[in-house]
Amino acid sequence: MSTIKSAKSALRAKMIDVLNNIDKNEKKRQSEAIFKKLVSLPQYKASHRISLYLSIPNEVDTIPILKDMFAKGKEAFVPRYHGQKMEMVKINSMEDYHKLPLTKWNIKQPSVNEIRENALDNGGLDLVILPGMAFTKNGKRLGHGMGYYDKYLHMITRCQNKKPYTIAVAFNEQLHEDIPTNEQDFILDAILTDKF
Repeated sequence: MSTIKSAKSALRAKMIDVLNNIDKNEKKRQSEAIFKKLVSLPQYKASHRISLYLSIPNEVDTIPILKDMFAKGKEAFVPRYHGQKMEMVKINSMEDYHKLPLTKWNIKQPSVNEIRENALDNGGLDLVILPGMAFTKNGKRLGHGMGYYDKYLHMITRCQNKKPYTIAVAFNEQLHEDIPTNEQDFILDAILTDKF
């Protein structure tokens, strides 16, 4: 167990350098290509209730995806972190998004004091679009180390009738042959990059 943990930590540290060294224009180019691929997927088209992470500079830009969701009348749910727990809560418009406060990690999220619709209270999710540090083509994911998404995905799969489809969006540089995982790690349905 500690071997897997230290291997994950080492890969995370390496990936921080890799992500910091991708040129800003290249991140923009890849993000645009990934957006076009994502919105043409049948799973995206068929999904009505979608969870989407709100990106920071070293992640694939998800704001065009959010705009597309609202334009197509889809319901948008975003992560809200509170202590050891993550929930997916509804945001209603781009105006709503722009008003969201920043956390200490500089991530936009609805305030924990604000009452918002929780995805689990009203029909669950059809699709979850995830961030991460590194991925394999067959769905393995290295997260940021807190286990928020793994716990959430295991829980929502138990709680709702149909498992949500899970897609990670990633830069080409985040794809690896293999990454260390254990039984707590959730295997994703698809990884979407500019090339893959």
